[in-house]
Amino acid sequence: MSTTHDFPSGSLGRSDERRLSRRRFARSLIAAPVILVHACRSQGGDDPAVGDPDEVRADRGGWPEYDSVTVIDALASPGPFNVPDRIGQPLSDEMVRNAAMSGITAVNVTVSGRGEDPDAAYANTLEHIAYWRREVDAHPDVLTLAATTAEIDAAKASGRLALILGFQDTFMLGTDLTRMDEFRDMGVPIVQLTYNLPNLVGQGCLSPDNGGLTDFGRELVAHMADTGVLVDLSHCGQRTTAEAIELAPGPVSITHSGCSAVYEHPRSKQDAELRAMADKGGVIGIYMMPFLNAEGPATADDFYRHVEHAVNVCGEDHVGIGTDNSITPTVDDEDYRATLQGFADERQRLGIGAPREHELLFVPELNDPMRMRMVAEGLLGRGHGEERVAKILGGNWMRLFREVWG
Repeated sequence: MSTTHDFPSGSLGRSDERRLSRRRFARSLIAAPVILVHACRSQGGDDPAVGDPDEVRADRGGWPEYDSVTVIDALASPGPFNVPDRIGQPLSDEMVRNAAMSGITAVNVTVSGRGEDPDAAYANTLEHIAYWRREVDAHPDVLTLAATTAEIDAAKASGRLALILGFQDTFMLGTDLTRMDEFRDMGVPIVQLTYNLPNLVGQGCLSPDNGGLTDFGRELVAHMADTGVLVDLSHCGQRTTAEAIELAPGPVSITHSGCSAVYEHPRSKQDAELRAMADKGGVIGIYMMPFLNAEGPATADDFYRHVEHAVNVCGEDHVGIGTDNSITPTVDDEDYRATLQGFADERQRLGIGAPREHELLFVPELNDPMRMRMVAEGLLGRGHGEERVAKILGGNWMRLFREVWG
């Protein structure tokens, strides 16, 4: 991730390869635009990515229905994001093996690029989309693209991971609605209106004045509904969130967030917002970030508490998962801690860093390529029925996608 251009969300991992210098990075953009990714490695003794993915999944056991249900992580990646110098090497063999082993059907992967102006962000976004297309072409037995529910169903049937191309900002649009049409035609069906700060559409969750949608923002929300693009309000401020839910003619999403009633944090949503979203038919995905509890590393229990609160407020048809992690686990070592410190410091300097970003950007107990299987088992162990668990794992997202995408 470039500290100037690129701040999507996700997990942060250690690279086994040298990062490009800024000069080499600039030359690489001229020669062949690609996204570079850090290599994440697995925690623990035995590498869970070694060996045949089917054999590894069988060895893990667990809920037997997991392999038959559609599993969707509404913000994740087969490679890490939320790392400095994210633009770089192709997916490692380990990342590809972990994607194959995970049993996840589809992930919403961030492809929006940043820039000093909308045109630069637009160009960077095109490069990001081109990168993921190349990665899919390089690993056709494991990866595929999906912008329709039929394509997600096909990915499930073939045992591949579907990448849903999504944005976490709209800065690259400027005020040009035709760019939204262009990106939809490229296979981008999920768009977050703002990141943490204000843009030309509305206010982010760190905006001090808690402003609402701009005139262009209102036009964009209506246009997205007309063109079958799912509105994502994850990083939006409170008033922008509320106004977008009210304005949208159909359901919207909060792909990766938490519940303010469980732990108050700028990145989480209040009960009134959750109820309004659910009343419109939307879905919230609970993240696996440090924003789940008051102090210390977030635990699996913290994560389940947010899921259960969301179910109580919204109903079981309106809750899903958006981990904000890489499928490949993060190694918590000295390299990771040093990289995390610098990464969070830079985001604070630029004014886009949320509170507690210096802490572990994952839930240690769920820091595993098969975390979604572990979540299923955890929810079942807490007394949730199989039908509800299947909805939370991905059924609710599929219902929402069908309604919005057509």
